[in-house]
Amino acid sequence: METIPRWTWTLVTALAPVAWGTNYFVTREFLPAGHPLYGAAIRALPAGLLLLAVRRERPRGSWWWKSLVLGVLNVGAFFVLIYLAAQLLPTSLASTVMATSPLVMMLIAWLLLAERPRPAHLAGAGVGLGGVCLMLLTGAASVDIRGVLASAAAMIMSSWGYVLAKRWSHQVEVLASTAWQLIAGGLLLLPLAVAVEGAPPTLDASAVLGFGYVTVVATAVAFAAWFAGLRHLPAGTVGLVGLLNPATGVLLGTLLAGEALTGRQLCGLALVLAGILLGRPPGRGTGPGGIAAGGGGVREGVRRRTRPPSARR
Repeated sequence: METIPRWTWTLVTALAPVAWGTNYFVTREFLPAGHPLYGAAIRALPAGLLLLAVRRERPRGSWWWKSLVLGVLNVGAFFVLIYLAAQLLPTSLASTVMATSPLVMMLIAWLLLAERPRPAHLAGAGVGLGGVCLMLLTGAASVDIRGVLASAAAMIMSSWGYVLAKRWSHQVEVLASTAWQLIAGGLLLLPLAVAVEGAPPTLDASAVLGFGYVTVVATAVAFAAWFAGLRHLPAGTVGLVGLLNPATGVLLGTLLAGEALTGRQLCGLALVLAGILLGRPPGRGTGPGGIAAGGGGVREGVRRRTRPPSARR
C-alpha cells in the first residue's frame, strides 16, 4: 500500500497550532471572563461528543484509566490554564509562552520513547525559540506574571500528555482516543465548575458563536489533527510545528486586536518559520511506530459499537 508522505502529515498537524493560535484571540475578545472552569468544560465536552459521534468506539481495558490521565493533562487542567492565560495576557504574549514546548517535548520523548532528538530538531528548536524570545521580550504590552505562570504550567503538563498519547497511540484509533480524552477532561471539569464558580455564565450571541468556533475548530478538529501528527511523526517534529501557535497569535493580535508589532517581532516570526523548516522531517511516508501509513494492526484500547447488518454499508 502506498505510503503517505511525511510532509502531508506535517501539514495536517499544522492545522492544530494555527487553530490554537486563533483561540487566544477568540477567548479574550468573545468569551466571558472569570469562568475558566466553565469555559474549559464547555469547550471540551461538546468537542468530545462530536468526535465520538463520528467515530463511535468506547474504551476498554487499560484505556479507561489512560483516558483519564490524558484527559487531565491534555484537556482538563490544560484548558483551564490556557483560559486563564488568554484572559490575563495580550494575545501575542499568551501564545508565545507555549512555544518553549518543542524542547520540553524532545526531552520527554527521549526519556519515555527513546526518541533521541536529531541535530536538525535541536537546531530548529533553538532558532525557533530565539524567534519566540524576540516576539515575547520586545513587545510593547505589559506582562502579567500570573498569565505567564499559567501558560508555562499548561506547556509542561501538555508536553507530558502529548508524549504519553504518542506512547499509547498504537492501542487506539485517533478520533476515538481524542474523543475520550476530551470527554474525560470535560466530565472532570463540570463538578469543579459548579463547586467553584456556581451558576454557569450567561452567554450572549457573540459568546455562543465564540464557543462554537472554539469547540469545533480549535478543539475537535485541532486535537484530532495534532494527535494524528503525533502518531505519524517524531515528537520533535510535532513540537516544532507547534511554533505556528505563537506566530498565529502574534499576527492575529496585530491584525485584529490592535496590538503593536515591532520590527524585532517580525524578525522573530521569520526565525520561528525558519526553525520549523530547519527541523522538518524527511519526505518518506510512515505510519505509527514506523509502519507504513494505512497498514492494519490490532487495536486493544477501544471496542467498536456494532451495528446490525442492515445498517451497514
